[in-house]
Amino acid sequence: MATDLSFVEYIAEQSRLESSLTWKKMFGEYALYLGGKVVAFACDNSLFIKASPETAALTAALPGRPPYPGAKDYPVADELLDEPDQLRALLLATERAMPLPKVKGAAKRVKASKAVKKAPAMKAPAKNAAAQKTASKTTPAKKPASTKTATRKRPVR
Repeated sequence: MATDLSFVEYIAEQSRLESSLTWKKMFGEYALYLGGKVVAFACDNSLFIKASPETAALTAALPGRPPYPGAKDYPVADELLDEPDQLRALLLATERAMPLPKVKGAAKRVKASKAVKKAPAMKAPAKNAAAQKTASKTTPAKKPASTKTATRKRPVR
């Protein structure tokens, strides 16, 4: 079941984080962001907090379950929706505990530069005729392309 936008707006209202808390719809559900970091997910109209060792004490009393099939258990903070101060404190603590997101453009440039450095060196062409003959004997000759073009007669109507 997809999460309603009104539920996400309610979370934002209850957390009192104003424009600091943003969200992005993903596969019918929502990821909630603080400072560019994912801090929670809204799935099936429930609030799932990203777990971290730093926030374990704040989420210890919360029930846990997976937000979608095949996922690990996340603390479910639905009961904190009626406790704005605790919800705000949990979201801010989670934001401090999460690492900064990786910059996508820089990561691609780094991968590209590593690929260029790892490229194998090209062989130099043979300099003399004997070497060329040896090279041509070891490599199979390519068949020349046919010069004839197939023509089909179309039936006359």
